[in-house]
Amino acid sequence: MVGSVHVNGSVNGGNGTEERLDELRRLLGKSDDDLLKIVGIGAGAWGSVFAALLQDAYGHFREKVQIRIWRRPGRSVDRSTAEHLFEVINSREDVLRRLIRRCAYLKYVEARLGDRTLYADEILRDGFCLNMIETPLCPLKVVTNLQEAVWDADIVVNGLPSTETREVFEEISKYWKERISVPVIISLAKGIEASLDPIPRIITPTQMISSATGVPTENILYLGGPNIASEIYNKEYANARICGSNKWRKPLAKFLRQPHFIVWDNSDLVTHEVMGGLKNVYAIGAGMVAALTNESATSKSVYFAHCTSEMIFITHLLTEQPEKLAGPLLADTYVTLLKGRNAWYGQMLAKGELSPDMGDSIKGKGMIQGISAVGAFFELLSQPSLSVQHPEENKQVAPAELCPILKRLYRILIKRFVLWITIMAI
Repeated sequence: MVGSVHVNGSVNGGNGTEERLDELRRLLGKSDDDLLKIVGIGAGAWGSVFAALLQDAYGHFREKVQIRIWRRPGRSVDRSTAEHLFEVINSREDVLRRLIRRCAYLKYVEARLGDRTLYADEILRDGFCLNMIETPLCPLKVVTNLQEAVWDADIVVNGLPSTETREVFEEISKYWKERISVPVIISLAKGIEASLDPIPRIITPTQMISSATGVPTENILYLGGPNIASEIYNKEYANARICGSNKWRKPLAKFLRQPHFIVWDNSDLVTHEVMGGLKNVYAIGAGMVAALTNESATSKSVYFAHCTSEMIFITHLLTEQPEKLAGPLLADTYVTLLKGRNAWYGQMLAKGELSPDMGDSIKGKGMIQGISAVGAFFELLSQPSLSVQHPEENKQVAPAELCPILKRLYRILIKRFVLWITIMAI
């Protein structure tokens, strides 16, 4: 144990898997004939991979646990995506054989020929996430009715974008009015809302969930870390932190731990959520710099130095006792700037292949959460009531004036100023 961080260590193979499951079942008060019900809400890349990791680890204990994932119905798969999906299937013998055994291959042939329309929830049942079709997952139990998915769930995993979290959990709260037991919620969402009235403050996804549902904060945790969803599912070594109350974070860290996915626990929930939102903001700028400088290592390192300075400044301003930007927090920032959908989005903007006018939901990538986070952080840090002393001038200024990168990103993404002229000022 170092400070408030507990290193749980790794496990060998599948040893202890059933014991960890039984331990969590006991903690949740499950009887022998009562299934532990886990449901993921939202089927983006990370949400789908998280559900698939649990299904791979615990899904074969059918008499003890049920793992399902909810996504909205009706999202069709376009012809070009269906063609690419068909290529992925035929390039993987294990996936091809699995679909043939399940009598599911023919529909992908028909979709490739344009004779059939596939739907996102349909392909997810076969292990294909619409935002990550090049990484086939295990087959998943998919539910498209939200009430059916959540009404008796013991553990709910929030895989929604932060911009959708409040709305969906307000609907979920309607189905929990008759509940006796309180569920445990693990949020994977990265992003914030800015509340300016009565006083300026940030609202994190776990706070949105608590406000929407009335679930006490001790039952809501955040999980994040330096990882890329597709790489984790391909069993590349990764780690994460689960943050929240002592009652739940330690047993859940143990339950979620796998040989290639090491989960630590930490008590500093707010700092990790704020950093989770900030890293997506600055990843967009990192992508722009990489594209505009032809991947110059010097330019990217200079940007990294400046953006981490801003992140530290903002975190110390918005949280009471923030953890240092070191270890896993620094690694999480690094990998997001290096590779991720927000960095990719920044590159596409700088190359002219995307435009801010196209919105924040991008085909094949899903929600670019850094865009809304730019607006939220800038609006919050522009409030006069948060003014700080300028380090060189004898006057008070809004914190946003001391964050030049954030200010430029706001002009590009929210105010839609000319990209090339504005980004060169970063």
